[in-house]
Amino acid sequence: MYRIAYFGPEGTFTEQAARSLAGSDTHAELVPYETIAQAMAAVRDGGTSAACVPVENSVEGPVTATLDELAEDEPLVATAEALLPIHFTVLAGRGVRREDIGTVASHPHALAQVRHWLDVNLPSARHVATSSTAAAALAVQQGEYDAAVAAPVAAERYGLPGIATEVADVEDARTRFLLLTRPGTLPEPTGCDRTSVVAAAANRTGALSELLTELAFRGINLTRLDARPIKGGFGEYRFFIDFEGHVAEPRIGDALAALRRRCAVRFLGSHPRADGVRASIQPSAGNEDFVSAADWVESVRRGDTA
Repeated sequence: MYRIAYFGPEGTFTEQAARSLAGSDTHAELVPYETIAQAMAAVRDGGTSAACVPVENSVEGPVTATLDELAEDEPLVATAEALLPIHFTVLAGRGVRREDIGTVASHPHALAQVRHWLDVNLPSARHVATSSTAAAALAVQQGEYDAAVAAPVAAERYGLPGIATEVADVEDARTRFLLLTRPGTLPEPTGCDRTSVVAAAANRTGALSELLTELAFRGINLTRLDARPIKGGFGEYRFFIDFEGHVAEPRIGDALAALRRRCAVRFLGSHPRADGVRASIQPSAGNEDFVSAADWVESVRRGDTA
């Protein structure tokens, strides 16, 4: 059976994303884990075939726990992604009136995305961070807190009344989720793909600029750039780089080789984009140019031309 670990517990946006990524596979089993690290470890140790985890939010930025886990331990690669609109439901404990709410619990990212709404509508409530939005709903069900900011599905899952729905400070807020597997056969290129790497550039002047120049020279458009500190090396950083295109394309493969020559690089996957945006290719940097150049070098090696 195809088993997908996900950042749980049940009733989170990640569960919703996992179900979306499972698609028509009705035999897929979704297995919740308490943390992102545990969900990814389940793939590494063979307990599940894949893991669904959040990677970035349009309001709060990168999910650092996911980035750090991708950079460390055994490699995992993204084979698919899901993009979900994020609107929350505020759930109250049974018998708790709106005016009596003194504590509101949720994941830190969720609290940040509804901060203004909470300040206006529940100005006296204390905000409490939990490991996930569903964990907050469960804590409300168990009487630990008065209210929770959670995914709409949590209302039914935990039997809690909603005092507000469609809550979001930013109306078009979205979160992107990855489906991670052990390295293996990659999805075929579609023309609407994303490739991801993490690069540990040297701590010297111009190191990051050199990496980005390799991509710009080949007409490759970035979709995300984040930095995370390297543990044990104060002032040293890894750079997480997402860009348009698929490793099967000559220009992308050529760029990855160029990045690898400059520093340590870990490949994090090539997969179709959830938003369906096609890669933009500069006329002077199309794949045909790299195919032609590679063919010429090969003919020189054979002694067929000069």
